[in-house]
Amino acid sequence: MQNLAQEDLKYIWHPCTQMQDHESIPLIPIKRGEGVYLYDFENRSYIDGISSWWVNIFGHCNPYISQKLKDQVESLEHVLLAGFTHKPVVELSRRLCELLPNPLNKCFYADNGSSAIEVALKMSFHKAQIEGKRKTKFLSLRNAYHGETLGALSVGNVDLYKKIYAPLLLDCIEVDVPSGDEYEKEIIAFKEVVARNHQDICAFILEPLVQCAGNMNMYSKKFVKEAVEFARSYDIEIIFDEIAVGFGRTGSLFALEQCEVIPDYLCLSKGITGGFLPLAVVITTDEIYQSFYAPYKQIHKAFLHSHSYTGNPLACACANAVLDIFEKENVVENNKELSLYIQGRLNKLSDFKNVENIRHCGMIFAFDLKVKKYRAGLSFFQEALKEGVLLRPLGNTIYFMPPYVITNDQVDKVFDSVEKILIKKVF
Repeated sequence: MQNLAQEDLKYIWHPCTQMQDHESIPLIPIKRGEGVYLYDFENRSYIDGISSWWVNIFGHCNPYISQKLKDQVESLEHVLLAGFTHKPVVELSRRLCELLPNPLNKCFYADNGSSAIEVALKMSFHKAQIEGKRKTKFLSLRNAYHGETLGALSVGNVDLYKKIYAPLLLDCIEVDVPSGDEYEKEIIAFKEVVARNHQDICAFILEPLVQCAGNMNMYSKKFVKEAVEFARSYDIEIIFDEIAVGFGRTGSLFALEQCEVIPDYLCLSKGITGGFLPLAVVITTDEIYQSFYAPYKQIHKAFLHSHSYTGNPLACACANAVLDIFEKENVVENNKELSLYIQGRLNKLSDFKNVENIRHCGMIFAFDLKVKKYRAGLSFFQEALKEGVLLRPLGNTIYFMPPYVITNDQVDKVFDSVEKILIKKVF
């Protein structure tokens, strides 16, 4: 719908976009969604191969989640969570804590992934101050991405998002991240950095198993376990950013299950509401909670962080519906079979000389374009749209993170299109 696109460009500044691109690349107004498909105003369909930035895990306009949202709209749309509570947030908190290992049993809500990271960083720093420890830094992995707010940017390491804001950011410590199964060099360097700087470090923050915005770098669970245990031995807290990898993306409900370690703070968002509404939560321990528990007159002990829409009832109703689906439909086990089918199609791309570094983890699949053309990933994205497939790239990394409701036939459509584009060699 050309008029809608023109009006959009008159008023809207889009996220993660150089707006001048839209002088030559048209916006695509979307009218509706159903299952894995998005439909434009001319009823052309696009398979949403990236789950609309990794949030939509059970399909667009999922009827079950939609109904639960409609039911909640009829009773309560929002109430502040300071001094008040409501059934959806209590139910969601109980269910999340029951799904997670002890001692993760206290939920602090936020609005989005970046906000959750800010909460975890502030909690860890604040706790250190309460305990009289002069810890002011965070340890993170290179190539990490934790969000766009200033604290989250500080612990990230993707220059494309971070470099220009460097003068505004926290002074953090970074260590190399491994790729694949090998990690001996990186763990040696990690231990050296921790031993040298532990007295300054509040927490070690990481995305377990997959650095999604870091070009889908996948690394060993053994590194995660060894690094976490070593950091803990030096009184460093652990923050797991499972915003992108939680809720089944890595092959288990939460990535921490595969890593065999339990963080002090677990950050969740994205798939938590199935793509319906913004919601985030930091799940921490009773021990950390008790550090802040005191008479109000003990100044600076209360954690006075807040967001207006914290624990929004509509979002919580959607999140509870998501957990219902996980419980009733054996999603994690069914995804293992689906993942094997997708891996079979993915691995066939090794026949193409312009493809390298094929990799997967659970329901995350990726490869890199082996080309020299400037913005080859953008060319691939445009060609895929012509084929009716949405595969928004990360530079020259093409990844596939579909809703879990995708069928084998729809997977075939995606990879038939990918092969067709690779054969054309449009790069």
